[in-house]
Amino acid sequence: MTNDWKDVLGSEMSEPYFMELTDFIEKERKKGKVIFPPREEVFSALELTPFDQVKVIILGQDPYHGANQAHGLAFSVKKGIPKPPSLVNIFKELSSDLGIQAPPHGNLQSWAKEGVLLLNTVLTVEEGKPAGHHNKGWERFTDKIIELLNQKKEHLVFILWGSPAQKKMKMLDAKKHLILTSPHPSPLSSYRGFFGSKPFSQANQYLLKNGIEPVNWRVD
Repeated sequence: MTNDWKDVLGSEMSEPYFMELTDFIEKERKKGKVIFPPREEVFSALELTPFDQVKVIILGQDPYHGANQAHGLAFSVKKGIPKPPSLVNIFKELSSDLGIQAPPHGNLQSWAKEGVLLLNTVLTVEEGKPAGHHNKGWERFTDKIIELLNQKKEHLVFILWGSPAQKKMKMLDAKKHLILTSPHPSPLSSYRGFFGSKPFSQANQYLLKNGIEPVNWRVD
């Protein structure tokens, strides 16, 4: 991490659980297991969206577990990689909500640079093994991030898609922040209320109401 997150997180990354977590991941890599995202991209969400620039938080779960998909931003894939079904549905809702045409790629770095923290609650995964790195320590680390955002900032927008993300609601102060919930954009659940939920326009209306520059949701 090269920005203010290191200061905000303080000694969290020196805690025994975090040292054990990083040791576990390095040992898995040395065994020849393929771990996503690559080592240098594990903290991309924090590197691209400094703490003082966060306006909106979109919570994901695991990184994508297919080859070349995960690059450290929840729901995002690099240019040239086919858009996963959930991301296709996110772009459908973006088009319906704001009239923004779906981009030809699925790289959400421009959102990250607009102050949208695209945070997975677990930051690594073994290839082909979804949830393989659950309960190794990432949840404690990302809960700390959510806790610090909730405590130290005001007028954030938390976008919680699906029940795992919505479990974080108990950590959030709804008097200080806007909390938007809906079903997950996965094809399995998107038709139960994700479509038509208008998260992008709601987020911008709230930011404007509180004197904060709205997010440019166009994907470069």
